[in-house]
Amino acid sequence: MADRRLQVFHAVAKHGSFTRAAEHLFMTQPAVTFQIKQLEEHFDTRLLDRGHGKVTLTPAGEIVFAYAERILGLSDELEARVSELTDELSGHLNIGTSTTIAAYWLPRLLEGFKRRYPRVLPRVVVGNSQLTEDRVAARDLDVGLVEIVSDQPGVERRSAARDELLVICHPAHPLARAGKLAARDLVGHAFITRDPGNAIHVLAEEFFRVGGVADDEITVCAELGSLATVKHLAAEGLGFAIASSAAIQRDIREGRLVAVPLDPPLYTPLEVILPRDKFRSRLITAFADYATEQLARMATAPMKNL
Repeated sequence: MADRRLQVFHAVAKHGSFTRAAEHLFMTQPAVTFQIKQLEEHFDTRLLDRGHGKVTLTPAGEIVFAYAERILGLSDELEARVSELTDELSGHLNIGTSTTIAAYWLPRLLEGFKRRYPRVLPRVVVGNSQLTEDRVAARDLDVGLVEIVSDQPGVERRSAARDELLVICHPAHPLARAGKLAARDLVGHAFITRDPGNAIHVLAEEFFRVGGVADDEITVCAELGSLATVKHLAAEGLGFAIASSAAIQRDIREGRLVAVPLDPPLYTPLEVILPRDKFRSRLITAFADYATEQLARMATAPMKNL
């Protein structure tokens, strides 16, 4: 309901970039530029300074931005309050999720939620857990599904479940014959790890530290943002990796990978996070409740369909 020009201007000012604003709004960059031009023509003054790869607010832009925050907030609240008078939830839902949850948990979550509320339009942004947490704290996202325990003051968290982390490797790899593996057992073997900011990367570092293994004793052979690539390299015998149980069930059934428990056991949390102190519509609350409940249920159910 709010003026689209104000929405676009607010996004550009908040992200400091036409490109990032376009990505956030699911628009093209020329369309964003056009909306800003229209708003500046309306006020007959420049609102943004463009230079050195960053967008900054002019004095007039600072005033417009302050009012835009208030107007857009009231608009969201108005839409939510009126929609809550109807029985059926509807509207856009901006969800951020880690790569593992996006691939192995989110499809079933969205299927069930869409069947229950067909008029809801989910918009999903995939990134590592740290990036998702930061975007929820910045109120760029309505809700996040992550694999870290958030301690950010701007985030409210709900612990939904946990998933065991396992060592994965080719069936002929020397580690494949072990019944369980301590940190010291992994020294001397090539380690295929995840990218910094990924929850499993952080948990693996802590596992080695607690196990008395120094950083220089770990033979990292690759650091990857793609879980599919991690599994492929492990299945090809290039080293071992640490992965979520949910992410490897099919590979184990088909014989491409072997999974070995860690000693002591290591788990990744499955958390639902929300911006703290933000007006929360019934739609956001309903999805957060549903995701928390369903993640807990799926974590205890057989993994045969994953």
